[in-house]
Amino acid sequence: MEIKKLGNTGIEVSPIGFGVLTVGNTQLDLPIDEGAELICHAMDIGINFFDTAQYYRTYPYIRRALQMRAYADPLPVISSKCLDASYAEMRDAVEEARSELDMDVIDIFLMHEVRHDHDFENRAGAWEYLNEAKAKGLVRAIGVSTHHADVAEQMAAVKECDILFPLINKDSLGIRYGAGPGRKEDMAAAIKANADAGKGVFAMKVFGGGNLTGDYLASLDYVSSLPGISSMMIGFGKKEEIDDAAAYAEHRLPEGFQPDTGSKKIHIDPGDCEGCGTCIRRCPNKAIRFNEKKSIAEVDHSICLTCGYCAPVCPVRAIIMY
Repeated sequence: MEIKKLGNTGIEVSPIGFGVLTVGNTQLDLPIDEGAELICHAMDIGINFFDTAQYYRTYPYIRRALQMRAYADPLPVISSKCLDASYAEMRDAVEEARSELDMDVIDIFLMHEVRHDHDFENRAGAWEYLNEAKAKGLVRAIGVSTHHADVAEQMAAVKECDILFPLINKDSLGIRYGAGPGRKEDMAAAIKANADAGKGVFAMKVFGGGNLTGDYLASLDYVSSLPGISSMMIGFGKKEEIDDAAAYAEHRLPEGFQPDTGSKKIHIDPGDCEGCGTCIRRCPNKAIRFNEKKSIAEVDHSICLTCGYCAPVCPVRAIIMY
């Protein structure tokens, strides 16, 4: 599989990455060895880039996979993230990653889900520590993940930012701009500006949280063709899904290829849902209800049509399909 340079970081990554969130307890909740086997399978066929985060609680899967493939040379590239704002919290998050992954150096560490300009400023302590961790050699590259095109625009001018991990897909699902919805054109322009500034860019939510899997080739074609994109981070739950994505990267998929999505269901990520009720009002079959105790929306799969009408209206892309 072709390997690409990630901006000016010196880090080289496969054009397809594995977003490890899917194997953890908020989604598939796979046994550790089963999830680690998926990661190993990805490594075996040339995928060398894996994304996780402190709150995903998926470090044990990656650590087990690294133990199972201890002979790998070079070792895969690992990216992690932290939602917290303070210096001490970010320090603890980096140390947790180093300990849980049994790695002296984390390749990439990001401020997780920066939502607006003031959010970046309010997390100055966390950013200060990331810069310090990079100077000490504890991490190789630092940056932000974001769903906001305005934040992505801002990062192009932040000299210390090495990495941008933005949400981008062909239908603009989940893209934000300020307090409102954003457009793929705005995010694409910000991605190019960051790449032109020498920053490494890899993309999330290529399939809009699974809701665009029915447009598999078109979704991958759109993001992979954007100037500045080095890799696309995709969540996998089966070896067949990994094989399909690898085949795409190696130009081996037949024209008109369509994966089997018959077993996939709509889910609402409890860690992202803000309980706004927009999806409840949009659902044509009244299959989404508000859980008063948890203050989040939940799907009744017994009557859900899997039509996907709810996904585009979610302001925080909490609606996913797997």
